Amino acid sequence: MMKEEGAMELETGVKNAVKLGINGFGRIGKLSVWHHLGRGYFDELVVNIGRQAGTSLGDIAHYIERDSTYGSLNMFLHGYKAPAVVQDIDEKDNSMRINGIRVRFLRYCRNPRDLRWSDHDVKLVVDTTGQFLDPTQSADQHGGSLRGHIEAGADKVIVSAPFKIKDKGMPMPDDAVTTVMGINDNAYNPKQHKLISNASCTTTCLAHIMKPLIQAFGPKKILSASMATVHAATGAQAVLDRLPKAGATDLRKTRSIMNNIILTSTGAANTLRLVIPEMEQIGFIAESVRIPTATGSLIILVVNLQEELFGGAIRREMINGIYRQTAQDDPRGYLMFSDKQNVSADITGIPRAAAIIEGHETHTRTADVTIDLTKVPGLDKTILGSMTESIIKVPLTQAVIYGWYDNEMGSYVNMLGDRTVTIAEHLKTP
Repeated sequence: MMKEEGAMELETGVKNAVKLGINGFGRIGKLSVWHHLGRGYFDELVVNIGRQAGTSLGDIAHYIERDSTYGSLNMFLHGYKAPAVVQDIDEKDNSMRINGIRVRFLRYCRNPRDLRWSDHDVKLVVDTTGQFLDPTQSADQHGGSLRGHIEAGADKVIVSAPFKIKDKGMPMPDDAVTTVMGINDNAYNPKQHKLISNASCTTTCLAHIMKPLIQAFGPKKILSASMATVHAATGAQAVLDRLPKAGATDLRKTRSIMNNIILTSTGAANTLRLVIPEMEQIGFIAESVRIPTATGSLIILVVNLQEELFGGAIRREMINGIYRQTAQDDPRGYLMFSDKQNVSADITGIPRAAAIIEGHETHTRTADVTIDLTKVPGLDKTILGSMTESIIKVPLTQAVIYGWYDNEMGSYVNMLGDRTVTIAEHLKTP
């Protein structure tokens, strides 16, 4: 496979002077630790939990070593014959050695500005809390903000979620950028950007499904698109029904994810426009459905394409051919194409696969759409007068495309790890 022009080599297993800070130790925080323990790029990880956990540091080690979705850490790293990988638990030093890498834990502060990253020589922080998403808020924001990490000594902060500006009248700051690896990662300017959003797992998958179509057909030929993500449960959802908080407007969010299919919303459409500007020209709708599985999600994309009078018809084989070729040309394996009949468990854990196209289920249908030109707003009446018929038929093809993604480790965390390493590489270079 050819190397993508301008793509940075993603190093692994190389010891560096750059340490990595991780704020938050939920699903993305924990699995990011797993990723970097396996990758071996950083000499040391400094993880802020923000509170006491269990009765000792050994209880935190217990949490790290075991995962109900991905199994045990030692087998994840070295296979089924692997020995224990957690060693040298030091309660006094708040650290342990895992797979040969020192992991230090901070357990006292939640506000980013109080974390004193400079005391630990941490210049790069990944914030996985989901709590600090507004890049416009100052470091002294009540309750904390992303810029608090900068004041605490970090040079760069990566956010494992889309930015959310609370004051809708505020523009995106010049030092903040949203990127998806393999889509617009080169939009990151090391000299300008301090706050980097890694978007969401759904936007990441969707971007890798949409971009090949835009490159193949152009945005003007894609008349409209709609997406529904059938998404695995997240930690924010209730295991059992619970009483809504004061002021809550979506009562479905408090219903049991173990017993229900739950309709919800997604911001993927808005974030997608940040990483693929051509989406501004395409009418787009995005919806989300939560289902009771631990991980493994699916995007169902429907696009309406205008057929050409001449040239190859847009059929299933053409759509699959676009994705098959894109996957073959992708040097980093972010897009995969499968002719197999998959279920969600089959795609869980596949490294760096932002989207796995289920080619077996691609469908197209072409039909003529009848348009009455007399009812088209803004159409010049002189044009209508020169026409013998005011009723025209336009051939349109509707294509349905299925794309799998592991919303935890396989897709999102591994690509977040790639984003983290590329920024760390820039930090090493003056």
